[in-house]
Amino acid sequence: MEKKQKRAVISLSGGMDSGTLLLRLLREGYKCTAISFDYGQKHSVELERAQQLVDYLNDKGKKTKNPYIKHDITYQVIKLDGLSTLLNSALVEGGDEVPEGHYENDNMKATVVPNRNKIFSSIIQAVALSIVAETGDEVKIAMGIHAGDHEIYPDCRQEFRDADYNAFLEGNWEGDKVKIYTPYLKGDKFDILKDGEVCCEKLGLDFDEVYKRTNTSYKPIFIKEKEYTNKGTWYSDYKSASSVERIEAFIKLGRPDPVEYANSKGPVNWETSKQHVEQVLSEH
Repeated sequence: MEKKQKRAVISLSGGMDSGTLLLRLLREGYKCTAISFDYGQKHSVELERAQQLVDYLNDKGKKTKNPYIKHDITYQVIKLDGLSTLLNSALVEGGDEVPEGHYENDNMKATVVPNRNKIFSSIIQAVALSIVAETGDEVKIAMGIHAGDHEIYPDCRQEFRDADYNAFLEGNWEGDKVKIYTPYLKGDKFDILKDGEVCCEKLGLDFDEVYKRTNTSYKPIFIKEKEYTNKGTWYSDYKSASSVERIEAFIKLGRPDPVEYANSKGPVNWETSKQHVEQVLSEH
């Protein structure tokens, strides 16, 4: 009897968490459909990084002769035009300034995008169900949510995921062939990064090449090559909560983050970013 293809639909933000989750799915032999969302986020550079990561992984997957790590990711960006003007969040265009500091600070609730994960999960559920109808195979819906998100983002908690899935089952035929896949729900960013190291080794990938193609910063900084041109480079900030959490994970892992960082004065080295985060952590 022919073995059925393992299939998954992943919400790929372009960040470290969902990027690692994509590696994990590939490592476990899933045929992946990756979906990103353009909802008017200020940090839209994450969409560029998501495309860069998929291109890198597909190039590696096509070139290898090892069937274990041979893969071809289907990728698409879903544009939610007009949504940002209706949302009250610091993360979308037109919103307040993105706060800085640690996620334990109460002001980090300003980074909540109303019902964001529900919007995303509804769409990836629909895509997964369509794959079920076409192939008859069971499909996983994968999201890189983790325990570090639970306090600020209620839609990253197990209770919400269970309620959302139950509603999905009630509203769709063959919904039981779509399963939730959230392997990092009880872990944190350090656990995710450790898993990323394992995945890179198993898949024959360069860790730094993978993670420099991710963006975690909610306040990315664009630095022009020259004053009179629009060409330039996006850098990550190292003061917003999302960046602090990411840098903390790299500090614990004992290796520098391959993403380039900057402040209002220009690019900074890893040691500057690291020292700032260590100071923030010492205050909590």
